[in-house]
Amino acid sequence: MDWSIDFCIAQPVDIEVEMILVVGMARSGVAAARLLKSRGKSVFVTDSGKPVGSGELDAFGIPWEAGQHTVEHFLQADEIVVSPGVPLNIPPLEAARAKGVPVISELELASRYLQGDIIGITGSNGKTTTTTLVGEILKAAGKTVQVGGNIGTAMCGLVDTSTPTTINVIEVSSFQLDAIVTFRPHVAALLNVTPDHLDRYADFAAYRRSKFRIFENQKETDIAVLNQDDANVFPPPDGIRAQKHFFSRTDGVVAGAFRFGGMLYLDGQAVMSASDVLLRGEHNVENVLASMTITSKYSVPSATLAEVVGEFPGVEHRIEYVGSVRGISYFNDSKATNVDSAVKAVASFERNVILILGGRDKGASYGPLVEAMRGKVRHVLLIGEAADKISAAVGIAFPVTRAPSLQDAVKQSASIGQPGDVVLLSPACASFDMFENYEHRGRVFKKTVQELPQ
Repeated sequence: MDWSIDFCIAQPVDIEVEMILVVGMARSGVAAARLLKSRGKSVFVTDSGKPVGSGELDAFGIPWEAGQHTVEHFLQADEIVVSPGVPLNIPPLEAARAKGVPVISELELASRYLQGDIIGITGSNGKTTTTTLVGEILKAAGKTVQVGGNIGTAMCGLVDTSTPTTINVIEVSSFQLDAIVTFRPHVAALLNVTPDHLDRYADFAAYRRSKFRIFENQKETDIAVLNQDDANVFPPPDGIRAQKHFFSRTDGVVAGAFRFGGMLYLDGQAVMSASDVLLRGEHNVENVLASMTITSKYSVPSATLAEVVGEFPGVEHRIEYVGSVRGISYFNDSKATNVDSAVKAVASFERNVILILGGRDKGASYGPLVEAMRGKVRHVLLIGEAADKISAAVGIAFPVTRAPSLQDAVKQSASIGQPGDVVLLSPACASFDMFENYEHRGRVFKKTVQELPQ
């Protein structure tokens, strides 16, 4: 298969524009509008859905509309900033591009103003864990650090607190990369590429090309961090100008981190025992190795690496231990919004798993998940829009129970489960059929577990 990629680099736009339209009123859109307003720009915000950020916009005197898009706003704009949740092919954006109006992402906008180094981390899975861990390592090493982007604070919200000595650790999504122009991370990492968001991309190749755009504007003095174990990442395509550093669970690397003989190494030097990693699962060994490679530019002592990694408990909603009820252990993996992420979560457990699956389908096959479930999962609970598709994939291989809601699925798991069982919410789907986002889904799961009768 030909994985060669020709980077298509858009020409920089004149940033001194008169009127800027921000599309999307959620976290990224509001942060972009506030930044533009503070820089003296004329701003208007539009959203085809609910006015979720209207109160904050009103407080800053920023006009907005919600419930629909007025095409004239798009055509009259000098530049358009698009939030990551907004597809780039909606008719108003296509009309604006046809007229020659530049369309950029909130990530691109923020990078024009952000001071200090930028570490950009992307991948189908593991972004949040790795981004958070990198931030913790650099803080422990005494660096001035900000963490945000696709998690926590939007990148535009980090601008005012950035300084020339700040290291900005940014989680980056493919949607944000789709509309960059000059965005340049000083360290860029691609953790992995597995089928995801196929409801938004033409095919897997298009999604993969989007991920590799994180290296597009890097220079020879920058660092590109890549997963040597992932066939969709390594070998990388031609066109990456940055210095290439790699990480691997299975083989040694000259520049980067690897596991060998039960030890984790960085640039050939032993750092710690792999058994001292607190996080569950082989995928988290990859995340740790990636974090070590990313932070190697900043001369973090090995002792600091070992201490932070050995104490890092993980992030909320990612194989998060919720508690035990009548001998049944509950884990919240709501962040598993694609099949590969759920595969890795299931692989983290030995047996006796009651698995809660379902939500909004993203176009990928559930076949790899069914294979991963064999010998580990003893019962499946299905919720949401994708229940029929998942049920067809599971077939007769596993007992299946359908539940009208996540709360009902949790209650049914308590009836089905026995002491020693694990109830794992790892949906392999997006959350938007029933919840605001994966965080909302995870919170509902945890609340319901905490309310189960002891």
